[in-house]
Amino acid sequence: MLEFMNLPGFFGTRAPLFMDIVSLIVAALPFLMLGIIFLARQKKYKLHALLQGILYIVSLIVLSFFEVGVRFVGGFKSFMQGSGVGHDYAFIVLIVHISIAVVTIIIWTTTLLMAKKQLENGKHKRAGWITFTGVTLIMLTGAWVYMLLFVY
Repeated sequence: MLEFMNLPGFFGTRAPLFMDIVSLIVAALPFLMLGIIFLARQKKYKLHALLQGILYIVSLIVLSFFEVGVRFVGGFKSFMQGSGVGHDYAFIVLIVHISIAVVTIIIWTTTLLMAKKQLENGKHKRAGWITFTGVTLIMLTGAWVYMLLFVY
């Protein structure tokens, strides 16, 4: 059933198909989020809230798809077998990436759940930009991990 996860990806690297799919989606996230943020600037608050919630849910689904894929194909050790970079270096970069992702998901969740209260005390805009920065860092560090595991 999950055999398609291990099919070759479409970027022409050693990465499996699921990793290329997830990478493409993660690369789009900051741009989608930025567009949704600009809806709030145009005072389209209901659409902003709706799309931000949808993007959050889709991101959690993509994260789940990613986790299943990683487990299915053997995880970090399996990916490191084809890499020409040192294990310790790649592992440190991976830990940095995971740390940024966990903190960002916590902040994003809090921002969505506390939006009304944050709006009342003037902190929602700042929380949104922090979340956007975190999502952008996830994209950048994720690309770094991808390069280390599947390109070099």
